[in-house]
Amino acid sequence: MTTIVEVKGLTKSYKKVHVLKGVDFSIEKGMIFALLGSNGAGKTTTINILTTLIKADGGTAIVDGIDVAKNPGKIRQHISLTGQFAAVDNRLTARENLKLISDLRHVGDPAATATELLSKFNLSDAADRYVQTFSGGMRRRLDIAMSLIGNPAIIFLDEPTTGLDPEARNDMWQTIQTLAKGGTTVFLTTQYLEEADQLADKIAVLHQGKIVASGTASELKKLVSGSHISFTFKTEKQCGAAKALLAKQYQVEINDAVTLTVTTDGSTSQVAQLFTQLRDGHLEPTEFSQKTPTLDDVFMKLVGTAKEEK
Repeated sequence: MTTIVEVKGLTKSYKKVHVLKGVDFSIEKGMIFALLGSNGAGKTTTINILTTLIKADGGTAIVDGIDVAKNPGKIRQHISLTGQFAAVDNRLTARENLKLISDLRHVGDPAATATELLSKFNLSDAADRYVQTFSGGMRRRLDIAMSLIGNPAIIFLDEPTTGLDPEARNDMWQTIQTLAKGGTTVFLTTQYLEEADQLADKIAVLHQGKIVASGTASELKKLVSGSHISFTFKTEKQCGAAKALLAKQYQVEINDAVTLTVTTDGSTSQVAQLFTQLRDGHLEPTEFSQKTPTLDDVFMKLVGTAKEEK
């Protein structure tokens, strides 16, 4: 795959506050890339550097083959940015907002472009309503639609679902997935781990100005070993017998009188072995459930490790 963003050794400080301390990552063309981190981790600073809003103190950033520091004007022709707050004009209709940006970007047929984007983002019914009457989710969709005018090679979305209700957030996730399916590279920052898990082809975790891990969601989850399987039995006696049987080989915790949890390595063979041992011991659970590592678990482990190393 073709690399569209290559960042090496990126640093940025504000007086004595070191925000970025040597950030490295790359993004392949057509993927959804999520930069994950808590508030103050440096996510917005990274986006602002890549979109030419601020200059880095050190390191290099190449976007679509162009050096951000050396050719900021040229970079702006290849990218689009949607910030944390929708940059729409409330006094204009949705159609007028789109036509205005089309004119500014010298698009050949602004009216046709507006109509196409209104349809693509399910805003046709509200095309001629003033944006001040829009819900937060509708404003966000319009904002992203405006960002796509001119067919940018990559679109930067800085915490696009902040402040949205669950339904609007889900709509936004679908919008982002549609963008990627259409071939647009998406650079997404978020503090919502579930959002990164649902959307991203690749995730980088930014903590205290450094990338502490990167990879797919599945690869990152492997950083947290094991999974937990809970068994519920009919009686307290059966639960106690199951604990005595399984504790010979596994770490077992009693949750309540009839439920216990077993820590495993997460492999299919070991999970199957658990059921075999219970069957051979004439112990049949009435219920069972498995909890595998989540990005929350990964994030807490990475943050904790980074603090210990510091």
